[in-house]
Amino acid sequence: MKSTFRVLFFLKRDKVKKNGNMPIMARITIDGKLAQFNTKLEVNPKNWSAQTGKVIGRGSEFTRMNEMLDGIKATLYKHYQTILERDGYVTAEKVRNTFLGKEEKAKTLLQVFTQHNEQYALKVGKTATHRTYTRYELTKNRLAEYIRTNYHVEDIGFREINVVFIEGFYLFIRENYPCTHNTAMKFVQRFRTVVLFAHNLGLINFNPFGAYKLKFEYVERGYLEQDELDRIYQKTFASKRLEQVRDMFIFSCYTGLSYVDVCELRAENIKVSFDGNLWIIKKRHKTNVTSNIRLLDIPKAILQKYDGKLPDGKILPVISNQKMNDYLKEIATVCGINKKITYHVARHSFATLSISYGVPIESVSKMLGHTNIRTTQIYAKIIDTKLSADMDMFAQRLNERKTSV
Repeated sequence: MKSTFRVLFFLKRDKVKKNGNMPIMARITIDGKLAQFNTKLEVNPKNWSAQTGKVIGRGSEFTRMNEMLDGIKATLYKHYQTILERDGYVTAEKVRNTFLGKEEKAKTLLQVFTQHNEQYALKVGKTATHRTYTRYELTKNRLAEYIRTNYHVEDIGFREINVVFIEGFYLFIRENYPCTHNTAMKFVQRFRTVVLFAHNLGLINFNPFGAYKLKFEYVERGYLEQDELDRIYQKTFASKRLEQVRDMFIFSCYTGLSYVDVCELRAENIKVSFDGNLWIIKKRHKTNVTSNIRLLDIPKAILQKYDGKLPDGKILPVISNQKMNDYLKEIATVCGINKKITYHVARHSFATLSISYGVPIESVSKMLGHTNIRTTQIYAKIIDTKLSADMDMFAQRLNERKTSV
Protein backbone atom coordinates (compact mmCIF):
# COMPACT_ATOMS: atom_id res chain seq x y z
CA MET A 1 0.00 0.00 0.00
CA LYS A 2 1.38 3.39 -1.04
CA SER A 3 2.14 5.72 1.85
CA THR A 4 0.59 9.19 2.11
CA PHE A 5 3.09 12.05 1.81
CA ARG A 6 2.39 15.73 2.58
CA VAL A 7 4.49 18.83 3.16
CA LEU A 8 3.05 21.83 5.01
CA PHE A 9 4.68 25.21 5.72
CA PHE A 10 3.62 27.21 8.79
CA LEU A 11 4.83 29.99 11.06
CA LYS A 12 6.34 29.31 14.47
CA ARG A 13 4.33 31.98 16.22
CA ASP A 14 5.94 31.58 19.64
CA LYS A 15 9.32 32.72 18.22
CA VAL A 16 8.73 36.38 17.29
CA LYS A 17 11.95 38.21 16.38
CA LYS A 18 12.71 41.85 17.16
CA ASN A 19 11.79 42.88 13.63
CA GLY A 20 8.39 41.20 14.01
CA ASN A 21 9.22 38.28 11.71
CA MET A 22 8.52 34.64 12.53
CA PRO A 23 10.40 31.51 11.36
CA ILE A 24 8.82 29.51 8.55
CA MET A 25 8.67 25.82 9.51
CA ALA A 26 8.24 22.79 7.27
CA ARG A 27 6.17 19.83 8.45
CA ILE A 28 6.44 16.43 6.72
CA THR A 29 3.60 13.98 7.28
CA ILE A 30 3.81 10.34 6.15
CA ASP A 31 1.07 7.90 7.13
CA GLY A 32 -0.03 10.11 10.00
CA LYS A 33 3.46 10.47 11.50
CA LEU A 34 5.25 13.77 11.23
CA ALA A 35 8.65 15.43 11.45
CA GLN A 36 9.38 19.12 11.15
CA PHE A 37 12.31 21.52 10.78
CA ASN A 38 13.15 25.21 10.44
CA THR A 39 13.50 26.32 6.79
CA LYS A 40 15.76 29.19 7.95
CA LEU A 41 13.35 31.57 6.20
CA GLU A 42 11.32 34.19 8.08
CA VAL A 43 8.45 36.51 7.29
CA ASN A 44 6.14 39.00 8.97
CA PRO A 45 2.83 37.30 9.83
CA LYS A 46 0.89 39.94 7.90
CA ASN A 47 2.62 38.65 4.74
CA TRP A 48 1.79 35.02 5.39
CA SER A 49 -1.20 32.93 4.26
CA ALA A 50 -1.85 30.06 6.67
CA GLN A 51 -4.42 28.71 4.21
CA THR A 52 -2.01 28.32 1.26
CA GLY A 53 1.20 28.02 3.29
CA LYS A 54 2.82 30.77 1.18
CA VAL A 55 4.11 34.31 1.42
CA ILE A 56 1.72 37.00 0.18
CA GLY A 57 2.58 40.46 -0.97
CA ARG A 58 4.14 42.25 -3.91
CA GLY A 59 7.83 42.48 -4.63
CA SER A 60 10.71 40.30 -5.77
CA GLU A 61 11.63 39.43 -2.18
CA PHE A 62 8.27 37.71 -1.56
CA THR A 63 8.35 35.98 -4.95
CA ARG A 64 11.84 34.68 -4.23
CA MET A 65 10.74 33.28 -0.84
CA ASN A 66 7.87 31.37 -2.44
CA GLU A 67 10.25 29.96 -5.06
CA MET A 68 12.52 28.78 -2.25
CA LEU A 69 9.60 27.15 -0.45
CA ASP A 70 8.59 25.40 -3.68
CA GLY A 71 12.19 24.23 -4.08
CA ILE A 72 12.23 22.81 -0.55
CA LYS A 73 8.98 20.97 -1.23
CA ALA A 74 10.30 19.53 -4.52
CA THR A 75 13.54 18.39 -2.86
CA LEU A 76 11.64 16.71 -0.04
CA TYR A 77 9.52 14.85 -2.59
CA LYS A 78 12.66 13.64 -4.43
CA HIS A 79 14.15 12.37 -1.15
CA TYR A 80 10.85 10.63 -0.41
CA GLN A 81 10.92 8.80 -3.77
CA THR A 82 14.62 7.87 -3.46
CA ILE A 83 14.25 6.40 0.04
CA LEU A 84 11.08 4.52 -0.96
CA GLU A 85 12.81 2.94 -3.99
CA ARG A 86 15.98 2.16 -2.04
CA ASP A 87 14.53 0.79 1.21
CA GLY A 88 10.98 -0.16 0.27
CA TYR A 89 9.57 1.99 3.05
CA VAL A 90 9.94 5.59 4.15
CA THR A 91 9.34 7.68 7.29
CA ALA A 92 8.94 11.42 7.82
CA GLU A 93 12.03 11.43 10.02
CA LYS A 94 14.12 9.80 7.28
CA VAL A 95 13.05 12.38 4.71
CA ARG A 96 13.77 15.27 7.10
CA ASN A 97 17.19 13.90 8.10
CA THR A 98 18.16 13.33 4.47
CA PHE A 99 17.19 16.90 3.58
CA LEU A 100 19.19 18.27 6.52
CA GLY A 101 22.18 16.05 5.69
CA LYS A 102 21.80 14.08 8.90
CA GLU A 103 20.93 10.72 7.33
CA GLU A 104 22.85 7.88 8.92
CA LYS A 105 25.20 6.30 6.41
CA ALA A 106 24.03 2.84 5.46
CA LYS A 107 26.18 0.12 6.95
CA THR A 108 28.09 -2.11 4.56
CA LEU A 109 28.33 -5.90 4.54
CA LEU A 110 31.71 -6.25 6.26
CA GLN A 111 30.81 -3.58 8.84
CA VAL A 112 27.72 -5.57 9.83
CA PHE A 113 29.69 -8.83 9.72
CA THR A 114 32.17 -7.32 12.20
CA GLN A 115 29.30 -6.18 14.44
CA HIS A 116 27.78 -9.68 14.32
CA ASN A 117 31.07 -11.36 15.22
CA GLU A 118 31.75 -8.95 18.09
CA GLN A 119 28.35 -9.80 19.57
CA TYR A 120 28.90 -13.52 18.94
CA ALA A 121 32.24 -13.36 20.78
CA LEU A 122 30.38 -12.27 23.92
CA LYS A 123 28.42 -15.55 23.85
CA VAL A 124 31.52 -17.76 23.68
CA GLY A 125 31.72 -19.98 26.74
CA LYS A 126 28.04 -19.37 27.51
CA THR A 127 25.78 -20.30 24.61
CA ALA A 128 28.37 -20.52 21.84
CA THR A 129 31.76 -22.09 21.21
CA HIS A 130 35.04 -20.44 20.32
CA ARG A 131 35.37 -22.80 17.37
CA THR A 132 32.15 -21.51 15.78
CA TYR A 133 33.27 -17.94 16.42
CA THR A 134 36.53 -18.56 14.52
CA ARG A 135 34.51 -19.95 11.62
CA TYR A 136 32.47 -16.75 11.41
CA GLU A 137 35.72 -14.77 11.45
CA LEU A 138 37.09 -16.94 8.64
CA THR A 139 33.90 -16.45 6.63
CA LYS A 140 34.23 -12.66 7.00
CA ASN A 141 37.83 -12.83 5.81
CA ARG A 142 36.89 -14.99 2.82
CA LEU A 143 34.11 -12.53 1.91
CA ALA A 144 36.60 -9.64 2.12
CA GLU A 145 38.94 -11.49 -0.26
CA TYR A 146 36.06 -12.23 -2.64
CA ILE A 147 34.91 -8.59 -2.70
CA ARG A 148 38.44 -7.29 -3.32
CA THR A 149 39.16 -9.87 -6.02
CA ASN A 150 35.87 -9.82 -7.93
CA TYR A 151 34.55 -6.30 -7.27
CA HIS A 152 37.81 -4.38 -6.71
CA VAL A 153 36.48 -2.53 -3.66
CA GLU A 154 37.08 -2.90 0.08
CA ASP A 155 33.43 -3.35 1.05
CA ILE A 156 29.99 -3.57 -0.49
CA GLY A 157 26.46 -2.38 0.27
CA PHE A 158 23.60 -4.77 0.96
CA ARG A 159 21.73 -3.51 -2.11
CA GLU A 160 24.46 -5.07 -4.27
CA ILE A 161 23.97 -8.53 -2.75
CA ASN A 162 21.87 -10.79 -4.96
CA VAL A 163 21.81 -14.39 -6.20
CA VAL A 164 24.72 -13.69 -8.58
CA PHE A 165 26.84 -12.30 -5.72
CA ILE A 166 25.99 -15.24 -3.45
CA GLU A 167 26.71 -17.90 -6.09
CA GLY A 168 29.91 -16.05 -6.99
CA PHE A 169 31.05 -16.31 -3.37
CA TYR A 170 30.38 -20.06 -3.36
CA LEU A 171 32.39 -20.50 -6.58
CA PHE A 172 35.21 -18.31 -5.21
CA ILE A 173 35.54 -20.62 -2.20
CA ARG A 174 35.51 -23.76 -4.35
CA GLU A 175 38.05 -22.42 -6.83
CA ASN A 176 40.52 -20.89 -4.39
CA TYR A 177 40.47 -23.22 -1.39
CA PRO A 178 40.68 -27.02 -1.12
CA CYS A 179 37.23 -27.84 0.21
CA THR A 180 34.18 -29.93 -0.60
CA HIS A 181 30.82 -28.69 -1.81
CA ASN A 182 29.36 -28.97 1.70
CA THR A 183 32.24 -27.03 3.28
CA ALA A 184 31.82 -24.20 0.75
CA MET A 185 28.08 -24.25 1.38
CA LYS A 186 28.76 -23.84 5.11
CA PHE A 187 30.55 -20.56 4.31
CA VAL A 188 27.45 -19.43 2.39
CA GLN A 189 25.24 -20.53 5.29
CA ARG A 190 27.19 -18.38 7.77
CA PHE A 191 27.02 -15.50 5.27
CA ARG A 192 23.22 -15.91 5.21
CA THR A 193 23.09 -15.83 9.03
CA VAL A 194 24.77 -12.41 9.04
CA VAL A 195 22.38 -11.09 6.36
CA LEU A 196 19.45 -12.20 8.55
CA PHE A 197 21.19 -10.50 11.50
CA ALA A 198 21.17 -7.24 9.51
CA HIS A 199 17.51 -7.76 8.64
CA ASN A 200 16.56 -8.35 12.29
CA LEU A 201 18.36 -5.16 13.29
CA GLY A 202 16.27 -3.22 10.77
CA LEU A 203 19.33 -2.31 8.70
CA ILE A 204 17.76 -3.86 5.61
CA ASN A 205 14.13 -4.72 4.89
CA PHE A 206 14.73 -7.27 2.14
CA ASN A 207 16.32 -10.71 2.05
CA PRO A 208 18.96 -11.22 -0.68
CA PHE A 209 18.80 -14.96 0.04
CA GLY A 210 15.08 -15.12 -0.72
CA ALA A 211 15.68 -16.71 -4.13
CA TYR A 212 18.77 -18.72 -3.13
CA LYS A 213 18.55 -22.25 -1.72
CA LEU A 214 21.29 -23.86 0.31
CA LYS A 215 21.86 -27.38 -1.02
CA PHE A 216 23.99 -29.87 0.90
CA GLU A 217 25.07 -33.17 -0.60
CA TYR A 218 24.49 -36.39 1.30
CA VAL A 219 27.74 -37.67 2.80
CA GLU A 220 28.28 -41.28 3.79
CA ARG A 221 29.27 -41.23 7.45
CA GLY A 222 32.26 -43.40 8.30
CA TYR A 223 31.88 -45.94 11.11
CA LEU A 224 33.46 -49.12 12.43
CA GLU A 225 31.68 -52.45 12.70
CA GLN A 226 31.81 -54.64 15.79
CA ASP A 227 34.59 -56.94 14.52
CA GLU A 228 36.75 -53.91 13.66
CA LEU A 229 36.25 -52.45 17.14
CA ASP A 230 37.14 -55.83 18.66
CA ARG A 231 40.31 -55.95 16.57
CA ILE A 232 41.43 -52.53 17.82
CA TYR A 233 40.45 -53.17 21.45
CA GLN A 234 42.18 -56.57 21.64
CA LYS A 235 45.36 -55.45 19.85
CA THR A 236 48.57 -55.26 21.88
CA PHE A 237 50.55 -52.16 20.94
CA ALA A 238 54.29 -51.74 21.39
CA SER A 239 53.87 -48.00 21.94
CA LYS A 240 52.24 -46.76 25.15
CA ARG A 241 51.00 -43.68 23.31
CA LEU A 242 49.16 -45.82 20.73
CA GLU A 243 47.63 -47.82 23.55
CA GLN A 244 46.36 -44.65 25.25
CA VAL A 245 44.93 -43.29 22.00
CA ARG A 246 43.24 -46.64 21.39
CA ASP A 247 41.70 -46.53 24.87
CA MET A 248 40.29 -43.03 24.38
CA PHE A 249 38.92 -43.90 20.95
CA ILE A 250 37.28 -47.14 22.11
CA PHE A 251 35.85 -45.30 25.13
CA SER A 252 34.04 -42.92 22.75
CA CYS A 253 32.93 -45.79 20.51
CA TYR A 254 30.99 -47.21 23.48
CA THR A 255 29.77 -43.89 24.95
CA GLY A 256 29.23 -41.66 21.90
CA LEU A 257 31.13 -38.76 23.51
CA SER A 258 32.90 -36.34 21.18
CA TYR A 259 36.58 -35.48 21.58
CA VAL A 260 35.94 -32.22 23.44
CA ASP A 261 33.43 -33.88 25.78
CA VAL A 262 35.94 -36.60 26.65
CA CYS A 263 38.54 -33.90 27.34
CA GLU A 264 36.11 -32.21 29.75
CA LEU A 265 34.95 -35.46 31.41
CA ARG A 266 35.52 -35.55 35.16
CA ALA A 267 34.75 -38.03 37.94
CA GLU A 268 31.76 -35.97 39.09
CA ASN A 269 30.11 -36.57 35.70
CA ILE A 270 29.87 -40.31 36.48
CA LYS A 271 27.06 -41.16 38.87
CA VAL A 272 25.06 -44.13 40.10
CA SER A 273 21.55 -43.70 38.72
CA PHE A 274 18.14 -44.96 39.88
CA ASP A 275 18.77 -48.38 38.27
CA GLY A 276 21.95 -48.95 40.27
CA ASN A 277 24.20 -48.63 37.22
CA LEU A 278 26.93 -46.08 36.54
CA TRP A 279 25.90 -43.37 34.07
CA ILE A 280 27.71 -40.48 32.43
CA ILE A 281 25.51 -37.42 32.97
CA LYS A 282 27.08 -34.44 31.30
CA LYS A 283 26.14 -31.40 29.26
CA ARG A 284 27.58 -31.46 25.74
CA HIS A 285 30.17 -28.76 25.11
CA LYS A 286 28.71 -27.94 21.69
CA THR A 287 25.01 -27.62 22.48
CA ASN A 288 24.83 -27.44 26.30
CA VAL A 289 22.27 -30.27 26.12
CA THR A 290 22.59 -33.02 28.74
CA SER A 291 23.73 -36.47 27.56
CA ASN A 292 22.74 -39.52 29.62
CA ILE A 293 24.90 -42.53 28.81
CA ARG A 294 25.10 -45.78 30.73
CA LEU A 295 28.65 -47.01 31.26
CA LEU A 296 29.06 -50.41 29.64
CA ASP A 297 31.72 -52.90 30.75
CA ILE A 298 34.38 -51.90 28.19
CA PRO A 299 34.40 -48.13 28.88
CA LYS A 300 34.11 -48.92 32.61
CA ALA A 301 37.24 -51.08 32.39
CA ILE A 302 39.08 -48.29 30.54
CA LEU A 303 38.24 -45.80 33.29
CA GLN A 304 39.43 -48.25 35.97
CA LYS A 305 42.72 -48.67 34.07
CA TYR A 306 43.56 -44.96 34.51
CA ASP A 307 41.89 -44.39 37.88
CA GLY A 308 44.11 -42.18 40.06
CA LYS A 309 47.01 -42.20 37.57
CA LEU A 310 46.40 -38.89 35.74
CA PRO A 311 46.98 -35.27 36.86
CA ASP A 312 44.57 -32.30 37.10
CA GLY A 313 41.45 -34.36 37.74
CA LYS A 314 41.62 -36.03 34.32
CA ILE A 315 40.21 -39.53 34.07
CA LEU A 316 41.48 -40.33 30.56
CA PRO A 317 44.90 -39.65 28.88
CA VAL A 318 43.99 -36.66 26.69
CA ILE A 319 46.22 -35.39 23.86
CA SER A 320 45.49 -32.90 21.05
CA ASN A 321 42.85 -33.84 18.50
CA GLN A 322 45.32 -33.45 15.64
CA LYS A 323 47.84 -35.85 17.20
CA MET A 324 44.98 -38.16 18.13
CA ASN A 325 43.92 -38.42 14.48
CA ASP A 326 47.52 -38.99 13.36
CA TYR A 327 47.87 -41.90 15.78
CA LEU A 328 44.49 -43.32 14.74
CA LYS A 329 45.73 -43.60 11.15
CA GLU A 330 48.63 -45.66 12.44
CA ILE A 331 46.30 -47.80 14.55
CA ALA A 332 44.08 -48.50 11.53
CA THR A 333 47.13 -49.64 9.54
CA VAL A 334 48.44 -51.85 12.33
CA CYS A 335 45.02 -53.45 12.80
CA GLY A 336 44.52 -54.03 9.07
CA ILE A 337 41.51 -51.72 8.82
CA ASN A 338 41.25 -50.12 5.40
CA LYS A 339 39.13 -47.14 6.49
CA LYS A 340 39.90 -43.50 7.18
CA ILE A 341 39.59 -43.22 10.95
CA THR A 342 39.32 -39.94 12.83
CA TYR A 343 38.19 -39.45 16.41
CA HIS A 344 34.73 -38.41 15.26
CA VAL A 345 34.26 -41.85 13.68
CA ALA A 346 33.85 -43.12 17.26
CA ARG A 347 30.64 -41.10 17.65
CA HIS A 348 29.32 -42.41 14.32
CA SER A 349 30.21 -45.96 15.33
CA PHE A 350 28.38 -45.65 18.65
CA ALA A 351 25.18 -44.49 16.94
CA THR A 352 25.36 -47.19 14.28
CA LEU A 353 26.15 -50.03 16.69
CA SER A 354 23.43 -48.96 19.13
CA ILE A 355 20.78 -49.09 16.42
CA SER A 356 22.14 -52.34 14.95
CA TYR A 357 21.75 -53.94 18.40
CA GLY A 358 18.14 -52.78 18.57
CA VAL A 359 18.39 -49.62 20.67
CA PRO A 360 15.55 -47.28 19.56
CA ILE A 361 16.74 -44.19 17.75
CA GLU A 362 14.98 -42.02 20.34
CA SER A 363 17.22 -43.48 23.06
CA VAL A 364 20.32 -43.07 20.89
CA SER A 365 19.36 -39.43 20.32
CA LYS A 366 19.09 -38.89 24.08
CA MET A 367 22.50 -40.46 24.71
CA LEU A 368 24.13 -38.36 22.00
CA GLY A 369 22.62 -35.20 23.48
CA HIS A 370 20.77 -34.22 20.33
CA THR A 371 17.84 -31.81 20.38
CA ASN A 372 16.48 -33.06 17.05
CA ILE A 373 16.13 -36.72 16.07
CA ARG A 374 16.93 -35.77 12.47
CA THR A 375 20.46 -35.02 13.63
CA THR A 376 20.71 -38.54 15.04
CA GLN A 377 19.56 -40.00 11.73
CA ILE A 378 22.59 -38.43 10.05
CA TYR A 379 24.92 -40.43 12.31
CA ALA A 380 22.98 -43.66 12.40
CA LYS A 381 23.30 -46.18 9.60
CA ILE A 382 21.59 -49.56 9.55
CA ILE A 383 24.33 -52.01 8.72
CA ASP A 384 23.79 -55.05 6.49
CA THR A 385 23.77 -57.59 9.34
CA LYS A 386 20.99 -55.69 11.13
CA LEU A 387 19.03 -55.36 7.88
CA SER A 388 19.44 -59.09 7.21
CA ALA A 389 18.28 -60.01 10.72
CA ASP A 390 15.24 -57.74 10.41
CA MET A 391 14.30 -59.30 7.07
CA ASP A 392 14.71 -62.82 8.55
CA MET A 393 12.26 -61.86 11.28
CA PHE A 394 9.89 -60.39 8.69
CA ALA A 395 10.09 -63.54 6.55
CA GLN A 396 9.56 -65.78 9.59
CA ARG A 397 6.41 -63.95 10.63
CA LEU A 398 5.04 -64.09 7.10
CA ASN A 399 5.67 -67.85 6.99
CA GLU A 400 3.99 -68.33 10.38
CA ARG A 401 0.97 -66.45 9.05
CA LYS A 402 0.77 -68.72 5.98
CA THR A 403 0.83 -71.90 8.04
CA SER A 404 -1.90 -70.63 10.33
CA VAL A 405 -4.27 -69.64 7.49
